[in-house]
Amino acid sequence: MASKYSNMTFNGYRRDNGRVGVRNHVVILPVDDISNAACEAVANNIKGTLALPHAYGRLQFGEDLDLHFRTMIGTGANPNVAACVVIGIEPGWTQKIVDGIAKTGKPVAGFSIEQNGDLKTIMDASRKAKEFVHYATELQREECSVSELWVSTKCGESDTTTGLGSCPTVGNMYDKLLPEGIYGCFGETSEITGAEHICKQRAATAEVGERWYRMWKAYQDEVIEANKVDDLSESQPTKGNIEGGLTTIEEKALGNLEKIGRTSRYIDILEPAEEPKSGHGLYFMDTSSAAAECVTLMAAGGYVVHTFPTGQGNVIGNPIVPVIKITANPRTVRTMGEHVDVDVSGILRREMTIDDAGDALIDMIVRTANGRNTAAEALGHREFVMTKLYRSA
Repeated sequence: MASKYSNMTFNGYRRDNGRVGVRNHVVILPVDDISNAACEAVANNIKGTLALPHAYGRLQFGEDLDLHFRTMIGTGANPNVAACVVIGIEPGWTQKIVDGIAKTGKPVAGFSIEQNGDLKTIMDASRKAKEFVHYATELQREECSVSELWVSTKCGESDTTTGLGSCPTVGNMYDKLLPEGIYGCFGETSEITGAEHICKQRAATAEVGERWYRMWKAYQDEVIEANKVDDLSESQPTKGNIEGGLTTIEEKALGNLEKIGRTSRYIDILEPAEEPKSGHGLYFMDTSSAAAECVTLMAAGGYVVHTFPTGQGNVIGNPIVPVIKITANPRTVRTMGEHVDVDVSGILRREMTIDDAGDALIDMIVRTANGRNTAAEALGHREFVMTKLYRSA
């Protein structure tokens, strides 16, 4: 029997590979940190483009380099990007990223600074960027099924209201929309600590649960236990979490898992910035719990809308993916209301049910997919933070 969500639609941008985006960016993407200036100069020259400066891309190797390429290619390949100009210091790595993005069928061009210099590179890249802006601005939105949305989630500045209100709101949304065919994603590997037995059981199969547990345990053994001083105080939970009433990582983890609802089960696990390949459903991505890093990785995995429950108030945004902020904390609504897209503080006052809140979030997801700017977009939050695994060579 069809649910009331089965026939929901939104107006999105259908790309050549069949994926649907909810934004239409022309991105100027630096391969490495020393190409940031050229990318920002192109974005300054050509209105309607967006540069994504970052801190890495030199002397990386092994798994760290693989992650760098996956994040760069995934960012350019995201369906919210209409076209992409790639600028790097060297031609080899630049072309590798161009080739990866080109597999989507979208317009992409690469420019290298070596033996050209900044001025010529900026001039040539600006001409191509202008072409891409003309291309992108003639694209039209078309009606698409809600089932074609890819929606990720991460919580931040959590407190007692997060586990009681805003995280269950996201969980309720997933319980309603995952059966309709959307792709979902959650992560924050270190933040599952203390609830790992519950998360393992929420896998769709025992085999997926075992793979998830091995991934979580490897992070515990190789990163946290190997590098911690005494405990994770002020990192997990953060000072903001503690001020909000969370005293242990276990309490935080139990609230975190409320984001996957009551009936949803994750069908596979993903490496950081990896695109899902097991069909529609919920995935766990191995990510940092740091807001900007996590959202950047999920955007590189192909997700086009991000839902972000917060308690104390987190201002995170992303350059290419709209971040929808949800809070159940009435003080945050009062003091940081300009950052809030969905106010579910009525849950704590018993004026709103979790079911009502889930519907309010679904309504905001559709409105955002149709073009409504999120609070983070309106306020200019474009946090783009690469994840690095180890020191450069």
